[in-house]
Amino acid sequence: MKLSWRRITAHTKYAFKIARPGSSVSDGGKAIERTIVSIEHDGIVGMGEAAPTPFYKQTLESVEAALAQMQPLLGEHPEDIESIVARLLEKFDGDRAAVSAIDMALHDLWGKREGKPIWQLYGYDPSRIQPTSMTIGIDDIALLPQKVSETAGFDILKIKVGMPNDVETLTELRKLAPDKKIRVDANCGWEPADLINRIRDVSPFDLELIEQPTTTNQFDALREARKSSPVPLVADEDSAKPSDVAALAGVYDGINIKLSKCGGICEARKMIALARRLNMKIMLGCMVETSLGVSAAAQIASEVDYVDLDGHLLLVDDPFTGLIFESGVVRPGNLPGLGVK
Repeated sequence: MKLSWRRITAHTKYAFKIARPGSSVSDGGKAIERTIVSIEHDGIVGMGEAAPTPFYKQTLESVEAALAQMQPLLGEHPEDIESIVARLLEKFDGDRAAVSAIDMALHDLWGKREGKPIWQLYGYDPSRIQPTSMTIGIDDIALLPQKVSETAGFDILKIKVGMPNDVETLTELRKLAPDKKIRVDANCGWEPADLINRIRDVSPFDLELIEQPTTTNQFDALREARKSSPVPLVADEDSAKPSDVAALAGVYDGINIKLSKCGGICEARKMIALARRLNMKIMLGCMVETSLGVSAAAQIASEVDYVDLDGHLLLVDDPFTGLIFESGVVRPGNLPGLGVK
């Protein structure tokens, strides 16, 4: 197997801001840089995407430094994806965005060699995939009417909160979208000591869920708030990898899995199995990524309760094609591997 990589730049239509520092979008909140990984074997090339985030102390430089050391660990058997990923994680546990890109590329290669999409090789059914939410970043409330008008194809909106004017923002959003489901994502933006009050303040807006309300590891405050919360709480930054899941039972109602933070499809499937055993709900999310990265998540999207695969839909210059979007649902295509070109 021959490993190589290159950087690409794409842009979001709007500046993308969240409550905490450490977003992976730069250049005034509109530019994203990603590392595209290629693995070639017997003349077939599989591709994956690394979407590092500073919150996990990952950068393009750290991704590429890790990739530069991974070639000897790949071996000669590309079909043995789980063993390869396990070897990589032994050495690069802190570089899971890089491992995720390798995992994606190996899956893409597997599917192309077999002539089948990954969802089919795993026996999944894309017709069962739930509609995705569409994310609205933190911005001037005056821009909400325009942003909401552009979400006509979506029945679910996810609004970034974690600012002093959350109630004002949600009041305006609910006026503009009275019939849509609304999810809120605080990205660690609410103080643990004020958590019960913040949940009480936003609960009247008929929310489907609240994602990562506090900074990580605030389990006592979350457990107490969950007792009275009428809205389900879903972990995101607290739910990075399989070893995190067990501790979240009884603290959160569900977890958000992202390939770039957990290490790829193999690790995501482990998290799904663990959460199911613990009777927890499962969201499948993404960073702001191209269709290549999102297509990898879409392969397993039929196995989760909530879908938030809109990262590629935020871009004005997505360099990949092949993902299907219809009736609010993001589905993988029927092409082999990850199904994008």
